[in-house]
Amino acid sequence: MRLICPRCKGELTLEAPDQLRCEKDALVFRQIDGVWRFLLPERESHYARFITDYEAVRRFEGRFSAEVSYYRALPFQDLSGRFSKDWKIRSASFYALTKMLSAKSTVLDLGAGNGWLSNRLALAGHTVCAVDLLVNAEDGLSAWKHYESVFTPIQAEFTALPIPEASVDVVIFNASLHYAESYEQTLAESLRVLRSEGMLVVMDSPVYKDEYSGKMMLAERKQQFLARYGFASDAIQSEGFLTYDRLQALGQNLGIRWQHVVPFYGLRWALKPLVAWLRGGREPAQFGLWLGSR
Repeated sequence: MRLICPRCKGELTLEAPDQLRCEKDALVFRQIDGVWRFLLPERESHYARFITDYEAVRRFEGRFSAEVSYYRALPFQDLSGRFSKDWKIRSASFYALTKMLSAKSTVLDLGAGNGWLSNRLALAGHTVCAVDLLVNAEDGLSAWKHYESVFTPIQAEFTALPIPEASVDVVIFNASLHYAESYEQTLAESLRVLRSEGMLVVMDSPVYKDEYSGKMMLAERKQQFLARYGFASDAIQSEGFLTYDRLQALGQNLGIRWQHVVPFYGLRWALKPLVAWLRGGREPAQFGLWLGSR
């Protein structure tokens, strides 16, 4: 896929196989350890603490492995045995996603993490760019080396993608839209790179019917992080969750028509709202896929 300057959206000059230059902005973008670095200089400091905190939490939780087989088995198996329930949800969402994709699409995997989704889509014949802020080899984009498929890892922020206008068939927010600091700007940028007949997918972000439940979840999460890690994990002001009303308003403002697809995650998961109601707890988050078209 052709890459452009994320600031001015202009063409880049290939100076070397691993180096691109924007003459207008006097910027150089390099490929380091197989990952194209397109995070703008002024944004590196903005995200520095968030990246440090996020990586610390993920390493503490053990969301990585020294075994190549661990990465290649995702999302169908968690060979570490630590997060099998989470990966059961991710695999069900992945199955639902594959039913929506046509053959040989050009796909942006936003929030790609260790690249498991990019790997699976590339194996299925799609052309894939994996986009994330994290570039470490355990849980970030440099984990690309664990796979036998070919896709393009790019460090960039969602509101400044180095992707030409109307050049992508599918944009997937891979359990990542809720990390955005502005849903409007983030979705507008994804619509810029999406072809008019393309599909926008919001997958596995927490969605609530009641905004209060989402705010309670964030408060609970903040307390848990303070108790366990000593910091609140609030280095950036991400919105943290979605609601049905918020998605509807975003759709109206940006011209997106949404279709909600809810895979079956198992009986226990299906009963969670009832159990929460009986116990007097807050509404549990809903996941699944929101498919957007124009």
